[in-house]
Amino acid sequence: MLATLSNTQLNYQRIGTNKNAPYVLLFLHEALGSIGQWKTFPEHLCERLQLPGIVYERQGHGASDPLIVPRDAQYLHKYALKELPAFLEAIEEKRPVFLVGHSDGGTIALLFASAYPSRVKAMVTMAAHVINEPETIAGIAPAVDAYKAGKLNGLRKYHGDKTETLFFAWADIWRSPSFVHWDITGAIKGYQGAGLFLQGADDQYGTPTQLELIEANHIGSGTSLLLDNCGHHPHLEQESAVIDAIATFTSTL
Repeated sequence: MLATLSNTQLNYQRIGTNKNAPYVLLFLHEALGSIGQWKTFPEHLCERLQLPGIVYERQGHGASDPLIVPRDAQYLHKYALKELPAFLEAIEEKRPVFLVGHSDGGTIALLFASAYPSRVKAMVTMAAHVINEPETIAGIAPAVDAYKAGKLNGLRKYHGDKTETLFFAWADIWRSPSFVHWDITGAIKGYQGAGLFLQGADDQYGTPTQLELIEANHIGSGTSLLLDNCGHHPHLEQESAVIDAIATFTSTL
């Protein structure tokens, strides 16, 4: 399905048909993500929680419209504070959302919840960033080498002819001088609801400092979980454990 914003079309899918559910799961993908790259996780989580879900692709990703302007240091704020509210309005979704965000999507969840707390039932973040660490920048270099060597051509299955623009939009902004001191810890204090914050202990793009800063700056009830033997994709690497953790968290709402 396509949602038409003022000058952009975004691709999305709905999971489940329960229009009477009090809230809906909203899945926010990673920096190079798309609907397909979530694999089975959204369907399995919605089934476990018996809640409907929405999965959508931000501008520049998947079957949504391509990026038309270069990204700057505020690109995650723009996705969170402009595109996401406009998307929800376009699809006429007025129920509170239960945010489930991975990587960039987790950061977007934190920013959106802080700016629009009344619209958020709860949130789960996985591998979210609130500062740009040296480890983040170092983790991108091997990905760039792999892309140039053709080892990431599988991304074209999901993003088509937008792949190269999307890849370097991500890799270049995080390594740019304008992003060296990127820090959103002061911008995530507006949400007082419940949050579950997950990260893999072996995440190549961030250290446990990310979790510590999220929890320290979240003024609502929050739980952090560092997963052993897990990298940057907890929902794919340890799907069962992640779904169990989210189900336990949800039972307290």
